[in-house]
Amino acid sequence: MAEKDVLGRSGEQLAARFLEAGGYLIVDRNWRGTRGELDIIAERDDTTVFVEVKTRSALTFGHPFEAITPRKLRALRRLAGEWCAHAERVRGRVRLDVIAVIGGLDGPARIEHLRGVG
Repeated sequence: MAEKDVLGRSGEQLAARFLEAGGYLIVDRNWRGTRGELDIIAERDDTTVFVEVKTRSALTFGHPFEAITPRKLRALRRLAGEWCAHAERVRGRVRLDVIAVIGGLDGPARIEHLRGVG
């Protein structure tokens, strides 16, 4: 497995633990739709939350949030709609979040959670 894939999986695992510690229930991970993948689907209170996780080992190539372009947001919205159409249940509200994980493989990670991006 390539180092970037290892870093990405590590970031997703850290993000899932971060969400669980914050009271979220992880409903699904790495859900594959017809046009892509949703990293984490979680629930909290009356909300289903679709979480895109972006992981970087350092800020050398920019902040992870910078990878969330308008095109990426459109794709995530389509995937969230596709997931909802196939889900057995969906909480009352739906929200799209992004979690940035910076570092983590060789030391501590910094996690930033941006709620309601799209």
